[in-house]
Amino acid sequence: MSEPLNLPTLGAQRNIRDQVAEALRAALVAGEMRPGVIYPAPALAERFGVSATPVREAMLDLAKEGLVEAVRNKGFRVTELSEQDLDEITEIRSLIEIPTIAKVAETVPAERVLALRPKAEAIVVAAEAGEILAYIEADQTFHLDLLALAGNAHLLGVVRDLRHRSRLYGVANLAQTGELVDSAREHLGLLDAIASGNSGSAAELMSHHLRHVRGIWADRPE
Repeated sequence: MSEPLNLPTLGAQRNIRDQVAEALRAALVAGEMRPGVIYPAPALAERFGVSATPVREAMLDLAKEGLVEAVRNKGFRVTELSEQDLDEITEIRSLIEIPTIAKVAETVPAERVLALRPKAEAIVVAAEAGEILAYIEADQTFHLDLLALAGNAHLLGVVRDLRHRSRLYGVANLAQTGELVDSAREHLGLLDAIASGNSGSAAELMSHHLRHVRGIWADRPE
């Protein structure tokens, strides 16, 4: 692990292993941790300020999810996604999330939908500050809480897994050009469409958002 990593700090109240796993997932999705690079657990542990044991345990959890692979006596290597992998993830998310968002627009009271506005605004705040990891985390929180309004816990588990497998390499470039703020504000428009009860508009905005995200995935590093 030759380059310094931009990793979030850990809180004090939750299980360290779970915190490390969550932080590493965010770094993976944001493209901070690159395919082909081997990350030794002791080096990551030093970065987090914890012992190597919870880091190894967290990395083994990620390995079970297919996000990394263990390299004997060296550490863990981030698995690479092909363009076909990204297309298939996008297709599955579209099949699940677009009709679910339409269902939420049709069945959930506007006040419950609009209660998520602070979480949508948190995405914009992170984008304006150029805080990529905060953006990733706020984006996931918002989308999962929004889908949770449909009342299907199994659906949430599937979408959470698919999001963990994505790689948003292009987010850093969008942050540098200022375009990330525009992308972040899409969430506010989506929320308003859902709250209005317009299922067709909500579905179209969700479809547009997923196509936009797929474009960000495609912006791979050199």
